[in-house]
Amino acid sequence: MGLQLQFVGAKGADDLESAFDGAKRTGVQAVITSPSTFLVTNRVRIIELAAKHKLPAIYPGTEYAEAGGLMSYGPDLNDNWHRAASYVDKILKGAKPSELPVEQPRKFDFVINLKAAKQIAVTIPPNVLARAGKVIN
Repeated sequence: MGLQLQFVGAKGADDLESAFDGAKRTGVQAVITSPSTFLVTNRVRIIELAAKHKLPAIYPGTEYAEAGGLMSYGPDLNDNWHRAASYVDKILKGAKPSELPVEQPRKFDFVINLKAAKQIAVTIPPNVLARAGKVIN
């Protein structure tokens, strides 16, 4: 596909602006963030910087798209918590935790924020919009 990945890091919130400036200067054309407490805590600033630099970005949780980010794709946390409760129930009824299977998420959320797309002049193709579980206008 001709894509090249480039890691852009920030040691703290004060480094975010320079990280985005550097990314834009080196030709970064889009941003993918990974799940982390640091990024969730600073999501509003990260979303602002992505918009300022007109960089399309995809984030790991719905809270990013709901806060103004372009799009998010990640595990449905409500489903995960419900499934975790069933594990607690089994353990409280005497099951040995070491004998319970390790599970991975089964449901994922894909959210697109059309207001954010308009802000950075990105058109979301209809076939991508059709795959979204939620579209924010």
